[in-house]
Amino acid sequence: MNKQVKPSTINGTIPAPASKSMMQRAIAIATLAKGTSILYNYTPCNDSDTALEISASLGATVSVEGTTVTIDGGMNPKVDEFSCGEAGLGIRMFTPIASLWNKKMTLHGEGSLQRRPISMLEQPLTQLGVDIKTNNGFVPITVQGPLQGKYADVDGSISSQMLTGMLIALPLAANDTTLNVKDLTSKPYIDMTLDIVKDFGVNISHDNYKTFTIKGNQSYKAREYNVEGDWSGASFLLVAGALGGEVTVSNIRSNSLQADLQILEAIKRAGAIIECTNTNILIKKDKLQAFEFDATECPDLFPPLVSLACHCEGVSTFKGVSRLKHKESDRATVLKAEFAKIGTKIELDGDTMYVYGKTVIGGTMHANNDHRIAMAAAVAAILAKEPIDIENSECIAKSYPGFYEDFAKIGGNVL
Repeated sequence: MNKQVKPSTINGTIPAPASKSMMQRAIAIATLAKGTSILYNYTPCNDSDTALEISASLGATVSVEGTTVTIDGGMNPKVDEFSCGEAGLGIRMFTPIASLWNKKMTLHGEGSLQRRPISMLEQPLTQLGVDIKTNNGFVPITVQGPLQGKYADVDGSISSQMLTGMLIALPLAANDTTLNVKDLTSKPYIDMTLDIVKDFGVNISHDNYKTFTIKGNQSYKAREYNVEGDWSGASFLLVAGALGGEVTVSNIRSNSLQADLQILEAIKRAGAIIECTNTNILIKKDKLQAFEFDATECPDLFPPLVSLACHCEGVSTFKGVSRLKHKESDRATVLKAEFAKIGTKIELDGDTMYVYGKTVIGGTMHANNDHRIAMAAAVAAILAKEPIDIENSECIAKSYPGFYEDFAKIGGNVL
């Protein structure tokens, strides 16, 4: 499916969608909790929908009514295999969870997930008593527990998602566990995990993110939980305001632990005006200049950062390119190739990206089945000289199916 986005003037107020990162965590924990949990502010998207399907496969009773999800949890798997769709967090989080049972379980993946590495799961889960087999470091992955706990070494250099899964699963193991974590990236995502497990009644301690101590034989307490707004999805709406006029994004916490809250710092450095309250963020356009930003801890911001920088005066510099290799696409390479099609020069030098501003003409971009590339293309069109056509535009369904509609509500000219 193709979408065309014409140059636009942005003005309006729009609520942020629910955080799919927090929703997936909440679904997983509610599945493990005995009793009924009610999750509020559900926003459908492929990754969250898949997590609900997995929850039901693992024995929970799941119902969705509007924006409310009800999960009657408890560990009782109904199947011995299930698919995580294209969810990177899903495969890396639900693998340790599936390892809690003394039952052989096989986890599959689809599309881009078939190319995303999961080899980092093998050593620590083996150390924790799990029989594990992968397809040369990729899906499918087969595990048989039960997860025993005690001690494991964890490589956090590629992704923090595996550690999230282990932190969620290990409190239910029979033994206490010490995790020795090396080269952890995306620490804010681990803060999100520690925060939500605490909200559901479990305590985990750590020493500067290097050693995590997890008491065994804990249990999650079913509860009502409000899933906060998503800074990842909101980042595109906020950049739209910085480029096109003015936007207020509601239903989003200015004190959030989400890594992508750092988009505010980037927008500030670019020169736009920012006004924050507890749950509303107002962005106003002003003179935009090139800026520097380190996105190592928030790599999902690269696409909206490029959409912003391509309209700034000068050359913007971003650090953290090494974090982009194993996303839905090889995201740095795709950004360079696709933005070149609309006139923007991007250079890659090791871990650094350079974006040449004031260069957008218009043309046709392909999303490469990467939801964030599609949204970046739409936002870049705001100040383009000519329309931008987005091929494979439907891939936004992975995280934000309503993006084009929300973009149009604040003035985006989407055809």
